[in-house]
Amino acid sequence: MHPAELDAAARAVLSANDRGGYTVPTEGLYPFQWNWDSAFVAMGFATFDADRALRELERLVEGQWDDGMIPHIVFHAPADSYFPGPEVWGTRHRIPTSGISQPPVMGMALRFVAARAPAAMRPRIATLAHAAARSHAWWRAARDPEGIGLVAVLHPWETGSDNSPAWDAALARVPQDTTTPVRRRDTGHVDAAMRPRDEDYRRYIHLLDTYRAAGWQPAAMWRAAPFRIAEVQVSAILCRAAQDLSSVFDELGEPGAAAAQRALATHLAHGLDAAWRPALSRFVSRDLVAGEDIAAPTQAGFLPLLALDLDAPRRKAVLAEMRRWSAGCVLGLPTTPPYHPAFDAKRYWRGPVWAVVDWLLAEGLRRNGEAEAAQALIAPLLAAIARAGFDEYFDPLTGEGLGGRRFSWTAAAWLVLSRDGAAERAETPAAA
Repeated sequence: MHPAELDAAARAVLSANDRGGYTVPTEGLYPFQWNWDSAFVAMGFATFDADRALRELERLVEGQWDDGMIPHIVFHAPADSYFPGPEVWGTRHRIPTSGISQPPVMGMALRFVAARAPAAMRPRIATLAHAAARSHAWWRAARDPEGIGLVAVLHPWETGSDNSPAWDAALARVPQDTTTPVRRRDTGHVDAAMRPRDEDYRRYIHLLDTYRAAGWQPAAMWRAAPFRIAEVQVSAILCRAAQDLSSVFDELGEPGAAAAQRALATHLAHGLDAAWRPALSRFVSRDLVAGEDIAAPTQAGFLPLLALDLDAPRRKAVLAEMRRWSAGCVLGLPTTPPYHPAFDAKRYWRGPVWAVVDWLLAEGLRRNGEAEAAQALIAPLLAAIARAGFDEYFDPLTGEGLGGRRFSWTAAAWLVLSRDGAAERAETPAAA
């Protein structure tokens, strides 16, 4: 298919998944608005419609809590094809939402959209920038209360990488008993071999029950959490989002707000630096309950590229390790390397390639002066999308499209990356 036809097809996916100013990830499997999905989608819309891009973020912020948290799901309209729905979360928010968050890509998205928006949209950008700043403040206060420089997640769903091998040991400590009947809907839409196991889902719901019993209050959740991970992927995204948001505030003429974001980014950059492990040639998350590093190799170990300017030895080590992971793969960086026992080429977050992960990694590579490596990562991904379609993720060994079909963030990734939009965004962000 010609690139222009693929552009039209990508726009058609976003249009088909539009539910009135917000976009669902895909019909059926994910029928609501997801936090980090919508941030990527906004960047896709911005390649041809800045107004619609801002509207995507505005609808997301409708679900923001008074304490600043932007939930990982906003339930704008009823749907019975997804579990757990709003009645299970029981958050009692003015708009039904989940009670946890997700990687805060919004600050990155806002800078991308603002660079393409006319001057008349500046008031809307300013409103969204302050909403993003409140979200960043929530992450710092609620999820780094001890000031270690990495924000913690209390549920695998908060990481975006739900079923990652990185969580296996910590999740094994979580009981499988629940006070909520588990009624999975996902396996009615996608082959169960591609999805989390039933025992893991019961643990997910046990955590939900625990935090609902804590009234969704951050301090109470922190105390009750049997799963508490100082996580490098979310921390790196938050650090980069703060850098990008500081640039947005500079453009808006708000130096105080910009300085606050730079201070947050500096704090997080120090924490990320401390998470580097030379023996592994990557960064590691830390299990705060067990007091141990999480050594399981996943894509999260490379995401600090997005926010840090690595020195030459670390940059060389990271590139060599990424190449080792990709040996034998036909595209992208697998989310778990094929040589690892936990690798599964088709199961959710245990090996497949995700367009948005490679998008973020390419951003990080370009930031660190590795444009050629970034292009080598993105070119096979775009070829796979052109061949297989806008699928949720891809088998790294065959290029087969997997998971949900006609997926919004894969369409958005095509629209941005096929225009080298990642290169355009690689302007040096505010220093951490």
